Amino acid sequence: MRMNILICYDVETTTAQGRKRLRRVAKACEAYGQRVQKSVFECRLTESQLLTLKRRLLQIIDLTTDSLRFYRLPNDRAQWVETYGRDTYVDYEQPLII
Repeated sequence: MRMNILICYDVETTTAQGRKRLRRVAKACEAYGQRVQKSVFECRLTESQLLTLKRRLLQIIDLTTDSLRFYRLPNDRAQWVETYGRDTYVDYEQPLII
């Protein structure tokens, strides 16, 4: 069963190593979800996928300077997301009309 996960991160970028970590964190998250803000991703994951992504991200970030958060959200996105302004989210589980 898939669950809705909101992933937020803040990576210290005053050093070259920090900027590299930031790119690696973003790339890892892009493999599992959609970027909805610069450091925020919405993901629909199985428990196994979530554990795999967590392990990957925890290997990338620096726990002394960076921050990483995972929020488990209710199943119906329409009930927990209020968007104002630009919203680029696409529900890939629904039929896509081009």
